[in-house]
Amino acid sequence: MKKSYLLGIDIGTSACKVAVFDREGRALAVANSAYPVYYPHEGWAEQNPEEWWSAVCQATEETIQKAGIAPEEIAGVGIDGQSWSAIAIDQEGKVLNNTPIWMDTRAQSICDRLNQEIGADEIFKISGNSLQPSYSTAKIIWYRENQPEVYKKIYKILQSNSYIAFKLTDAITQDVSQGYGLHCFDMKKGCWDEEMCEQLGIPMGFLPEICDCDHVVGTVTAKAAAECGLAEGTPVVAGGLDAACGTLGAGVIHTGETQEQGGQAGGMSICTDEYKADPRLILSYHVVPGKWLLQGGTTGGGGVMRWFEQEFADYERMMKEQTGASSLDQLNEIAEKVAPGCDGMVFLPYMSGERSPIWNPYAKGVFYGLDFAKTKGHMVRACMEGVALSLRHNLEVAEEAGADAEVLRAMGGSANSLLWTQIKSDITGKPIVVPASDTATTLGAAILAGVGVGFYKDYDEAVSLTVKETRRHEPNPENKAIYDQTYQTYLELYKSLAHMMTAK
Repeated sequence: MKKSYLLGIDIGTSACKVAVFDREGRALAVANSAYPVYYPHEGWAEQNPEEWWSAVCQATEETIQKAGIAPEEIAGVGIDGQSWSAIAIDQEGKVLNNTPIWMDTRAQSICDRLNQEIGADEIFKISGNSLQPSYSTAKIIWYRENQPEVYKKIYKILQSNSYIAFKLTDAITQDVSQGYGLHCFDMKKGCWDEEMCEQLGIPMGFLPEICDCDHVVGTVTAKAAAECGLAEGTPVVAGGLDAACGTLGAGVIHTGETQEQGGQAGGMSICTDEYKADPRLILSYHVVPGKWLLQGGTTGGGGVMRWFEQEFADYERMMKEQTGASSLDQLNEIAEKVAPGCDGMVFLPYMSGERSPIWNPYAKGVFYGLDFAKTKGHMVRACMEGVALSLRHNLEVAEEAGADAEVLRAMGGSANSLLWTQIKSDITGKPIVVPASDTATTLGAAILAGVGVGFYKDYDEAVSLTVKETRRHEPNPENKAIYDQTYQTYLELYKSLAHMMTAK
């Protein structure tokens, strides 16, 4: 049977997405399956990897069925996943506990101690990233200090995509793009640093051997095939970081090209062929060999609008039955009636602490400028503008680090909003190109599989065939002038409140 298709699996924060693509990057079918985030204590955010696998199985079967293809027609499987997991498995491959995810900040005191004992500069010199509680490093040490009964059973520590690859193939892997989650990873050389492992107290034995993202790590086992509906023997590549796969799926493979992320989290990824590290930002390897990504990662992205809709859109949900317009579309409509700059209202989108560039796990979301003249539309637009202001903040820091972004290529659900995308263009002063925003990340994972199994000869061919521009936004100079003032308020607002956003 001819193998004509590729399958991409995306392990997101709120759900997994699975999509089947043809050689030209057209999505034949897409399916989602949700799972919860658990918040057992303040600062904690956990997920159960076994629930990821159940969701993957459900969505994969549904996708193949909807696509109307035989599982044997799939040439390869690629997997991307959220960053900074610390999935502890024993020698039998059993998950020992829920994994803290990228929003989890419980290990702040461990980071403070290690930055003092080892030296923040020394850690940064090896890893190219500042030691923060969001990363995998301190979570592993937290296990040792707080869950010794778990720690003594650990065989390996996996990342989100490598866990799904393990469930599919029984292969234990670590791709190079997710290496940045551990500060014993040498960001210049792309390998583990044994001396830093020792200083941090992370056993080398916990860490799988590093491989390229497009490396075929194994094939689907009979057990996995029975559970998820794929054909036994289907090749599976290592995959990589969701932001990096989304960057690939948005067509960013050359130096200077930039992805703008509009998923649950926000931010950007600038492609570079040189090591450019800045402690205020995030540096990882790209899933494309020989490239790095200088990233800004914020907690306030599309998740801000998801939160607002859940908490404040009862009326819009009710009206959907009468108008047919989704609650999010209705929120867009009322926000569009509000002038740029939101009549002086500013929102700090720090809804789960904040990552780059302020790195404050205790930062909080703030609406500033409320008065009796403000409406729900003002609040919605302020949310959109606040996320865009955090994007500008990261882009400006990246420019200071020597990485300039000229055109942003948007991905994620937020890119479906023409208003929000235009706001981002106006605030940053950058043109924004929108490829197929909803499937960029799964497409990137599928492209990795395609290159890995020889479906495409290289990444240039893959991107030229699969990535299509759907629309383009140019910045409005008049709006940019207004937003320049808003941006100064945004910066001053956090500066003024930072002394209050600390540990209790």
